[in-house]
Formats: sequence, structure tokens, C-alpha cells
Amino acid sequence: MIASPTASVHADMRPADSAHLAPFDLAGKRCFLIGIGGCGMSGLARMLRARGASVSGSDACPADTTDALSREGVAVSFDQASGALPEDVDLVVASAAIKPDNPQMVAAVNRGVQTLTYAEALGRCMRGRTSVALAGTHGKSTTTAMLGVALTQAGLDPTVIVGATCAQLGADGSTPAGFRLGADAIPSGHLAGKPGVLLAEACEFNRSFHNYHPTVASISAVEADHLDIYGTLDAVVEAFRDFARQVAPESAGGRLIIAHEGAHRREVTAGATCAVETIGFAPGADWRVEFARNGPGSFGRVSLSRHGKAIASWKIRLPGEHMAFNSALACALAVTLGAEPDRVARALEDFRGVDRRVQLLGEVGGVKVYDDYGHHPTEVDATLRALREFERPQDRGGRLICVFQPHQHSRTRFLLEEFAQSFSNADVVIVPHIYFVRDSEIEKAKVSAADLVDRLRKRGVRAMHLYPFEAIVEQLQAACRPGDVLAVMGAGPVWQVAHQYMAASRGQTSPA
Repeated sequence: MIASPTASVHADMRPADSAHLAPFDLAGKRCFLIGIGGCGMSGLARMLRARGASVSGSDACPADTTDALSREGVAVSFDQASGALPEDVDLVVASAAIKPDNPQMVAAVNRGVQTLTYAEALGRCMRGRTSVALAGTHGKSTTTAMLGVALTQAGLDPTVIVGATCAQLGADGSTPAGFRLGADAIPSGHLAGKPGVLLAEACEFNRSFHNYHPTVASISAVEADHLDIYGTLDAVVEAFRDFARQVAPESAGGRLIIAHEGAHRREVTAGATCAVETIGFAPGADWRVEFARNGPGSFGRVSLSRHGKAIASWKIRLPGEHMAFNSALACALAVTLGAEPDRVARALEDFRGVDRRVQLLGEVGGVKVYDDYGHHPTEVDATLRALREFERPQDRGGRLICVFQPHQHSRTRFLLEEFAQSFSNADVVIVPHIYFVRDSEIEKAKVSAADLVDRLRKRGVRAMHLYPFEAIVEQLQAACRPGDVLAVMGAGPVWQVAHQYMAASRGQTSPA
């Protein structure tokens, strides 16, 4: 299964730690986190506590994450409107969803309390650690979770913070979690004794990843997205270029692994002072990925080599070439950090996925139901293509039915034609209302779900606009038949459709 690299391969990839940056001193500090129940924020709360801070926080409403924090001794309140803050608070951290006019943020500013965004606080926590930041338009959460699981099973005991939940990151290996607390020093490998590994996904939204100064970084893809923030693809590329320039210099062990194709690598890496390597399926990539498909319903095999030398090979439990690439990138990063390739390969072979990333929820009435977070045209196309190839519903008289909720009017409008092309592998597409997050009322008036449906129908795709979710569930109950595959996709609450459909088909009540 494995061809291990020689010691010299490890030697020429050796990253240093980021100890040249002053550590974030938190001992004895009293921290208050607004939006503490978020996946990343709840992980940050635990990280701050582990570094000696006293932590409390607030959120809009109770959730599993806030319940877990309360059990661990973190005081969580749900009255943000009053603007109440602890009297002796030293630092207030706000999630990306918190606006400046939030009453608790206003109170902190008026009292002269230091305030940081989530990204700013996480960036400071990376100081004094062997920090790893995973960036890219797609694949960040999955690759971060893969890398976290691989490094854990390889004995490097990393701290992991990811914007999605993964059962294998949980303390018991079965309870989904988006955070794992690791060691203060790397316990094994050629970096043993160096400051502990802290790995996190680096989101480009609002240029938040510019707060990170990682030792090791990756960029999996660079495409037009968040155009309500950036305006143009050129501005997106420029933001990734600035991120690449913030990776530690090669003289301090800085290293960037970037996709050989699809990441504008020449423009992005221009001016970077770190060592740069590419990864991809192309023969010219420094890290060469190969993916052998084993036929419908069976796992494919991923092989990774570096400069022509075999590194590792493993079966992958998740469908699709994009998942094969994600796992290969995780392997390349893990080996760079000193993990033994055979242990990494075993971990990747055992990796069971991340919630809402091509996640098989189950089968009901002969219909397989998948839930997926994809909300960008490339992600939609990759997921539907993977399911068409892996499940092959057409071979048993079934169809691939997709319920897709667009996320943001601005994204839908800017990428409308790309979205229209991305559903070619679906037989039926059902589109609810666009999920509204931060767009203006003017932006909302410029595009609707019906516009996407019209584009799809012009391309010969059977598409319809339905709402509310209950009506979609009723339509699915009437239309789905044995052999079908149902993919529910989007970054908003559309996941409820998948769970409600399965519950209704079983005669149960589904969680809202």
C-alpha cells in the first residue's frame, strides 16, 4: 500500500515553527465571545481556555455547541440585545456574523474594551505554534478535517479548528466536533519538540485570511466567489496573492502547497517568499495525484508521488475526484509536517467524511439521500458528477434529483450562467427561495430563484421553483421512486429538506 519517502525527502521539506512571532499572551485574561455557539467560535473558546484565559460568551439561542460549552464550565448567555457584558472583561471576540451595531459590541467599544474578530483572534493564536492554514475557494473544511485526523492518527497530536463537524475529531471518535485540542509541542516525527501544530481553514470571505501568518499553507483553488465583497475575479486573485505573501519566508521554514491547475498559481505566488510546491493530477505537478476509479458503488484508489517518488496510496471512502484531490493535499501537508506516510495513508483510508460534505444520510424507500454544503457552481458540478458516477442511478432505472437552495442573491446573480451549467448531471432540480444572509434589499430585487429555474429549463433540465420546504418534501414524496438518488445542497437551512423527507417517508417527525 505504501512506498515511504527517504529521510532526505523529509529533510528538504522541513518547516520551522512560528516561534519568531510573539505568542498571544492569554494567561489570566477574561474573554467574552459574541456568537460563541458557532463551530469555529466554540473551538476558539476552548483554545483560549486551554491557554489560561477565563472564557464566557453569548449567542442568539441555545444549541448543541452551547450546551457542550456550559457542561465544560463556560458561562453562556442568550440576551445579546441588552448589551450586557461582564464587568471585568479584558477582551471581546466577535464571530463573523456579528455586526458592529450589535449591542454587546457597542458596549465593548464604549467601555474601551479591546475587540477582535474571530479571524483576528485565531491569527494571534497561531503565533508561537507550528501553524498551518488551508485556503481555497473549495475543499477547505474537508481537507482540514482529513489533515487533522491524519496527524492525530500519525501521533503528531495537532490542535484542529474547522468550520464543520467531523465525528473523528470528537473526543470519543464518534461525536461530531469542529475542534480538537492538541499538544503544546510536537511529540514525534522530524519536528518533535517544535511548538505544537495548530491547523485551521483560512476563509477568504472579507479577506479574513489576511489575519493569518502561517508556517505552512495550502491553496486548493482560486475562483470567482464572494463577489459582493471583491467585485471581480482579479480582486479575488489579488487577495490570495496577499495571503501567500504572509506565509513565513523560506528561511524560516515557510512552505506553500498550491494546486497546479485552477488556482492562478503564477499570479498568486508572485512575490511570495516561502517555498512553493504544486499539487495536482497533471504530470508536471511537484506532488502528483492519481485517482483510479473502481467502478460504481466501490471506493477509488488515490496515489501520491513527489518529484517522481511514490509517497503513499490509499482507498477513499468518499465519491468524486475532488475528494481524491482533497485527501492527496492532506497527505502532502501531513508528510511535510513530519508524519509517516504509511500512518497517514491508513488514516485517510479510514476517513469517514465531514457533515454536509457529500454525506450519505441513509436510504428510505429505495431512495438514497445525500446532504451537501455545496453552494458554488464548481462545487455543485463536482458533487453531482461524483454522485452520478458513484451511484449510477440510471443503471437501475433511477434518477438523480437535486434540491438546491442558492446562497446569497449577489452570488446567484454574479454566477447565474455558471450555475445554469452546473446541473447537467441532474435529472430533476428543485429550487426554493434564495437564502438571504447579508445582501441589500436592492440586491434582492435583482435576481430570484425563478431566474435560475428559467436558465435550467432553457438548457433542457427539468427544473421547478417550490416553497416552502414542506411543499418540497411533499413533492419529493410524490415523485421519488426506488432507485433514485436525492441530493440536497446549499449552505443555508435546506438540510432540513433531506431530514424532513426521510422522516416523512418513515412516518416520523423530523427535527426542524
